[in-house]
Amino acid sequence: MSETADPLVLDFVEWVAREPRAYAEVIATWKTSCPRLTIWEDAADRGYVARETIAGLGLVIAVTEDGEKLLRAHGRQ
Repeated sequence: MSETADPLVLDFVEWVAREPRAYAEVIATWKTSCPRLTIWEDAADRGYVARETIAGLGLVIAVTEDGEKLLRAHGRQ
């Protein structure tokens, strides 16, 4: 896991931390056609967010414990 945090990854993790986000919302909001901007994929690969199934909501993206630690370490939560 990277010791330095990309500002866009921090922004994304902070956005998800406000509430679990529906998978479709994440795709729609953070979609990019640039192969160099894989913000939410990078956050998932680094263990900051994870896919979960929540009864009544379906598939969501939620912040993990590592994501919460990242936010605290950068004064975001």
